[in-house]
Formats: sequence, C-alpha cells, structure tokens
Amino acid sequence: MRKFIALSFLFIITALCACKTQKETAANNVTWKKVKVFVYTKNGKGYVHDNIASAARCIQELGAQNGFAVDVSDDPAKFNDDNLKQYNALIFTSTNNDVFDNDAQKLALMHYIEAGGGFVGIHSVTGTERNWPWFKRLVGGTFERHAKHQPFTEIIIDHNNPSTSFLSNTWKRDDECYYTKEINPDIHVLMVHDLSTVDDKGKPVIYGNTFPSVWCHEFDGGREWYTSLGHDSATYKEPEFRKHITGGLQWVLNKQKPLDYSKAHAKSPNDPLPY
Repeated sequence: MRKFIALSFLFIITALCACKTQKETAANNVTWKKVKVFVYTKNGKGYVHDNIASAARCIQELGAQNGFAVDVSDDPAKFNDDNLKQYNALIFTSTNNDVFDNDAQKLALMHYIEAGGGFVGIHSVTGTERNWPWFKRLVGGTFERHAKHQPFTEIIIDHNNPSTSFLSNTWKRDDECYYTKEINPDIHVLMVHDLSTVDDKGKPVIYGNTFPSVWCHEFDGGREWYTSLGHDSATYKEPEFRKHITGGLQWVLNKQKPLDYSKAHAKSPNDPLPY
C-alpha cells in the first residue's frame, strides 16, 4: 500500500511538472506573421565590425523563414515616435560608439521602451552610447574589453529561455570573449563564458571563473535580450547561432502587448534612472 501511494504521488508530481512545461512552451509561441522588426546598424567614430551586412542579411532570412517583416537602416533619423510605433522589436546588431545625432532621437528610443517595446542587442551593442546611463541600463552593461579572438566554451545556466533551450550544457565557440562593466543588477543571466578555457592574463574575477555573456531582463516597461557572441561574419550562417538569435527575439516578443505610448514619460535622455 505504501509503495502504491508513493508511486501515485510520484505520478501526480510528474504530471504537474509536465503540465507546467507545456504551459511554458505554449507561452513562448509567437505569431510571427504579425511581427515587424527594425534592424539598426549605425556606428559612430571608431571601429566598425565587418559582420554587420552578414548579421542584417541573417535576420532578413530569418524573417523570410518565419514570416516576420524586417526593415534595416543605419539612419538615426528613423528614431521618432511615429516611425517606431510600427515595430514589435528593435534589433541593434554590432552598433558601436555614438549612434544618435540628437536628444530627440534618444527620447524616441526611451519612449518606445517605456511603451512596452522589445529590444535585442547583438555583439558590440554594449559598446554603444557608452556615456548614456539609461542606454547602458537597457542593454545590461557597457563594454570594457575582450580577450583575443580564440576558441572557448560557453556554459548554459538557464535552459528555459528559447535562445538556449536547444543547447546542451556547454557550447563551443570561436569568438571574442567580452567583458562588461556597469552591469545592470537586474539582468537574468542565461549563459556565461567559461574563463578556464580562455587564454587571457587580465581575466576578471568578480564572477569567479565565469563571466556573463548572454542575458535578458525587463527594463523601464520593455523587454531586452542580449548576446555578446557574433564577431565573425560566418557565425551568422551557423544554424545554432541563428536559433540563438531567433530565440532571443522570441523571448522579447513573448507576453508583448500592443504598444502603449501613454506610459512614455521620459522628458530627457538624462532623466533619473528607475533605480
């Protein structure tokens, strides 16, 4: 009898867990045909990645495969309330240094996020607008430096996110190992660099022998996902990396409601931060 009760209890727990998993999987479904994204590729003075064309083309191809619309531009004048209202998410891919011409363009980005917009950052986006505190909080931190380009291992610490759910516990990469400073304390880390596999004399120790590399969070009304990976143009042809980006966009769009600009309250790019 005790064995029967124990087995019955185990069955109930297993069934409940299965139901929860099914609900989480269902919650990740996105109606892609209703999605439109804006890919921004602007670079300010300084280093410009040669991966930008490949990354933009990758996202256009993902749009064609999944049924969502994609606009690509490096024109900061596109950042105005009327234009951004048409998009479900903004994707900054390897933007770097100052990418806006004036405060009005920065305010348009703030208003979009406050209204509930989505944001995806790829690779050097942490090196964008390094003197703008709000943007650094949105992205999750700001670029400090990277180790030399080399093979190393990523450790997946959260498999529940669609950008990591298809990966095993580790992911072998040949890329730049990014280090970030001024990290937003509210980020949810999905993946970390395994620093024991990185050849670099100046490895940070604040996270021990690991360092955050991929994360997501909700910030100031919007949702944000970031990956530090993606330095090489060829990376954007890799099926796993394309799933990684698609999953990040999927998480950003999950639970998204129609934009509500009545919640857009920013008056200046230098408004006090939420925390």
